[in-house]
Amino acid sequence: MTSPKPTLDDLRIERPPESAGGFKSWLVVLVLAVLAVGGGAAWWKGRAAGVEVRTVAVRAIADTTPGVERTVLNASGYVTARREATVSAKVTGKVTEVNIEEGMKVKEGQVLARLDDSNIKTGLDVAQAQLDSTRLTLEETRAQLKQADQAFQRTTELTKQKIASQADLETAESGAMMLRARVRRQEADIAAGEKQVVQWKQQIEDMVIRAPFDGVVTTKDAQPGEMISPVSAGGGFTRTGICTIVDMNSLEIELDVNESYINRVEPAQPAEAALDAYPDWKIPCKVIAIIPTADRQKATVKVRVGFVKLDPRILPDMAVKVAFQEAAATQTAATSVHKVLVPKGCLQSREGEDVVFTVENGKAEKRTVKVSETQGDDAVLTGGVVAGEKVIAEVPPELKDGDAVKEKKS
Repeated sequence: MTSPKPTLDDLRIERPPESAGGFKSWLVVLVLAVLAVGGGAAWWKGRAAGVEVRTVAVRAIADTTPGVERTVLNASGYVTARREATVSAKVTGKVTEVNIEEGMKVKEGQVLARLDDSNIKTGLDVAQAQLDSTRLTLEETRAQLKQADQAFQRTTELTKQKIASQADLETAESGAMMLRARVRRQEADIAAGEKQVVQWKQQIEDMVIRAPFDGVVTTKDAQPGEMISPVSAGGGFTRTGICTIVDMNSLEIELDVNESYINRVEPAQPAEAALDAYPDWKIPCKVIAIIPTADRQKATVKVRVGFVKLDPRILPDMAVKVAFQEAAATQTAATSVHKVLVPKGCLQSREGEDVVFTVENGKAEKRTVKVSETQGDDAVLTGGVVAGEKVIAEVPPELKDGDAVKEKKS
């Protein structure tokens, strides 16, 4: 039996009917795409308008601790007095009176002590008596000279009248001349006697020991009844001084700086001193002078440092440490330490660095900063920003350098 002949219907491909669910899926995709485009446009519009942020001003802070970074040299030394004297007498004598004690303040010219002047007063009395006697003798001689002058004048007239001889005239003249010479000699004796009296009075004044300048008595070295001498007695019981006086207004610091580092010190250079007795008390100082000679044994150069302001707590021979600071004339902006204060919330850690964001022309600008210390809710910065600039508080995590920002109105 033969198969039926194929027709065109046999070549048709059968397709399943399209379901309504497929159309709905395409519609959902289309809606989501429209929403995404709209959301992106809204996000871009908001980003272009700027993220709204709150800003705070950077505050300046006084640098109450002079920067350790500016210290160029440290040295140790002692407080010394520029004016200090062991007061003694000009001559050897026995002390009869001492008017001072340790710690007493004295004025220039004040009587500190007296020596026995009884023998000197006796010598003054004798010299004064001799002077008085010479003055009386002079008065007697002047009276004789007056009489001799009158006799000479009479003899001159009588000689003119041929009544007196030439020998009488010469005798009268020589007598007057001798008396004039005697008057001049006695006047010279009086002048010498007066100087001798002044000398004895000066010796009496030398028995009074006075303060050479204003200061404080640091040691009392003699008592009434002891012998005192301006020179050493060679191991005897004679004292060489009454006391030691220090002018507290002349206190300064004396240092021995290693000659290898003396190039770091210069006149008028600022420094900071700390007494061993008060280690937490920082005393402003400045270099007075660098002594232009070196000690070959110690390889050091002596440096004098003065206190900017003296204080009663500073005493002679106290141990002190001095930190020489970089001179103001040689400091540059790079080495100067400027400290500012910002809230801790302004700080961000980005890529291992501390940063803050400032607002510049409506855009966020990232600044790397150096945190020196914290003070409560604030951080002390030593670089990156300056006082007066505005930094963003509570920085959004997604904020980046260059993003547009808008400051919130208070």
